[in-house]
Amino acid sequence: MELNDANLQTLTEFLRKTLDPDPTVRRPAEKFLESVEGNQNYPLFLLTLLEKCQDNVIRVCAAVTFKNYIKRNWRIVEDEPNKVSDPDRTAIKANIINLMLSSPEQIQKQLSDAISIIGREDFPQKWPDLLTEMVTRFRSGDFHIINGVLRTAHSLFKRYRHEFKSNELWSEIKLVLDTFALPLTELFKATIELCQTHATDINALKVLFSSLTLISKLFYSLNFQDLPEFFEDNMETWMTNFHGLLTLDNKLLQTDDEEEAGLLELLKSQICDNAALYAQKYDEEFQPYLPRFVTAIWNLLVSTGQEVKYDLLVSNAIQFLASVCERPHYKHLFEDQNTLTSICEKVIVPNMEFRSADEEAFEDNSEEYIRRDLEGSDIDTRRRAACDLVRGLCKFFEGPVTAIFSGYVNSMLGEYAKNPGENWKHKDAAIYLVTSLASKAQTQKHGITQANELVNLNEFFVNHILSDLKSSNVNEFPVLKADAIKYVMIFRSQLPKEQLLQAVPLLISHLQAESTVEHTYAAHALERLFTMRGSSNTTLITPAEMAPFTEQLLNNLFKALALPGSRNFSNVLHYASLPDRVV
Repeated sequence: MELNDANLQTLTEFLRKTLDPDPTVRRPAEKFLESVEGNQNYPLFLLTLLEKCQDNVIRVCAAVTFKNYIKRNWRIVEDEPNKVSDPDRTAIKANIINLMLSSPEQIQKQLSDAISIIGREDFPQKWPDLLTEMVTRFRSGDFHIINGVLRTAHSLFKRYRHEFKSNELWSEIKLVLDTFALPLTELFKATIELCQTHATDINALKVLFSSLTLISKLFYSLNFQDLPEFFEDNMETWMTNFHGLLTLDNKLLQTDDEEEAGLLELLKSQICDNAALYAQKYDEEFQPYLPRFVTAIWNLLVSTGQEVKYDLLVSNAIQFLASVCERPHYKHLFEDQNTLTSICEKVIVPNMEFRSADEEAFEDNSEEYIRRDLEGSDIDTRRRAACDLVRGLCKFFEGPVTAIFSGYVNSMLGEYAKNPGENWKHKDAAIYLVTSLASKAQTQKHGITQANELVNLNEFFVNHILSDLKSSNVNEFPVLKADAIKYVMIFRSQLPKEQLLQAVPLLISHLQAESTVEHTYAAHALERLFTMRGSSNTTLITPAEMAPFTEQLLNNLFKALALPGSRNFSNVLHYASLPDRVV
């Protein structure tokens, strides 16, 4: 394809047609673009359009198309033809940085992603001047350009958090540190000074705090594999400023939105992550700074509200405390009984409460609720973080922690007993706290495999779980019903067989519940019980033991298939239909 105005116009028209809602117009245009993307100059046409076209819609469309083209074609696969010509590769790398940094933010983000894709394949061997070209832009003083560089660097370096250690990786990180660490540190200091200079200018602060958040993310990536000598030598600069930002409270950056985290929350969340990384991996070097971070993060936790926008900040702050309390070096910080009591009262219990946002998710977004609660994707939730903190404290203080929390559990259950209709959330929190306290080791196949011996799981089942399972109205208090079912599910390897047999017909009745979460949990629990093996490697629950419930099980399962969100039911039917398994 020759680079001329006629071809540019043709490409513009076909890009416009790919945005048409009419599939008879859109699909032929998409097919045409697929047919010409292998031609030389095609990616350069897209870059020319996104730079020079007067129509912003076409510019954004060209940027997205270019990024997807790079994603599909840049990697060179052995024994396959090169999908991007060598002249195009050279031209793209020569122009894309300048183009990205001079583009509006919407286009800049697309080109930044494209650069990171190219960088993963070509940097450093085939693109040795990439970092130098980026670092020189820090001197521009234009934070639109600087943030573009930081965003691109974050896309490039964040893979260091997940890569396996290798000589090749070490060599690349060393090259990055030699080129990038000092300019990044200077930019960090300069940006903080600018924040103080522009402390009353909300528009400037928004840009500067976006920069600080990106810089903090880069710090995390560059320090993840090992503690670089440069950052060890400059720890005072970084940690002093991180601590200052953590304790900063600028009213201009506070938002009225209760759902979306603001710039201040995002920055503090990342700083908590950075502090937790150092506390976990570089505890000896971090020790002089740790007490002040513990104090700052403690104050942050006890002064932060329950709004959803603070969830990431609170969960990261609690995870920091969890990582600290597990380390022998820091054991002394938590030994005092008053400290443990205060942590329970002011951090753990408030963040285990079932909030209005959780209730909305339970009722209106059940798939997401189940994914978080049952499938372990709740890594950034307050409850998960509080649970991890309980387990961390139990590592060295199991007896005192169990005694303190037992008092809170009894208090919560007492409040529930006074008025179940009003206080059901107290029981939900109590069950969650007992679960967190009792769980020491867990597998997907067996549930909890090692439990806290100081927690009487059988007694709690009989006194507080069985009543919810036996309730004749399966649609009353669905959250507590789901809690009770989950208790059976996760402690199935700890409860005696007679209690599991007692639970089976009760679980079968919960398959009829209107709540998607409740009947899904019931199906999942039954599937787990049916696959448990006894001492002779046969099913724990035998066909003879299941015989009295077979008809009701099958009837309820087939009825439940008509319910919305009938997950796991086919698996239960599968096990229920095998004569050598259950029925």
